[in-house]
Amino acid sequence: MATQFVERMAVETDGSGDDVLLIHGLGGTSNVWMPLMPTLMRHRTVRPDLPGSGRSSRVEGPLTIDRFVQAMLRVCAALHVERTHVVAHSMGTIVAFHLANVAPQLVRSLALFGPLLSPPDAARPGLKARGEKARSEGEAGMQAIADGIVQAATSSETRARQPAAVAMVRESVMRQCADGYARSCDALAGARPADPNLITCPTLMVTGDEDAIAPPQAVRLIGERIAGARVEVLPRCGHWTTIEKPSECNDALKRFYTRRL
Repeated sequence: MATQFVERMAVETDGSGDDVLLIHGLGGTSNVWMPLMPTLMRHRTVRPDLPGSGRSSRVEGPLTIDRFVQAMLRVCAALHVERTHVVAHSMGTIVAFHLANVAPQLVRSLALFGPLLSPPDAARPGLKARGEKARSEGEAGMQAIADGIVQAATSSETRARQPAAVAMVRESVMRQCADGYARSCDALAGARPADPNLITCPTLMVTGDEDAIAPPQAVRLIGERIAGARVEVLPRCGHWTTIEKPSECNDALKRFYTRRL
């Protein structure tokens, strides 16, 4: 495993074989993908921390979904990735949808966990308020935000029976740079949807039956607009899919790559 920096973005690479670009969501880092490494061990995985997140917090200026998309294109160019499977979570799936729209020649397939095209309008004020809390309260605000996310975005089973998963979600959010997290909230609050009708690559979408951010019915509606898309719903799972249900996510990804690719 190696880490390099592409325009101040920390990018982990590992393995050899077909390229897989993995894009985390709000409050995530490259560590979100460690549970999927058993399935991806025969690939070269490219796991950036998005600008503003994790070890990539030293990025100046406002953040937007388009900026994230352009950042992924620059990462691919720097690492000589010409064709890649894309795996994404949450806000990262918005980036992935746009990436498939603007660079279809780059994207071989999409495997999306907790997917959404954009936040519903009703959720945008809350995202902006969360960003302001992070910005104004710093580390104390991030701790409160992390505790709130554990309660709202993980399943009841995860909270009751998986303390290590709860700790990972909490740590991932709590240790974010408050300013970078605030700017990431702004990016998500301002996100506009890509056009799923333009996506022609094989697509898998996985969500949890207790995912309030990417609820099953909403994910199925997206799937209906992508030719041949497969939707899987994991029982007793919230929004942090790969952390809450790693075995099930690995199984879904293996089936997808075996059957469709």
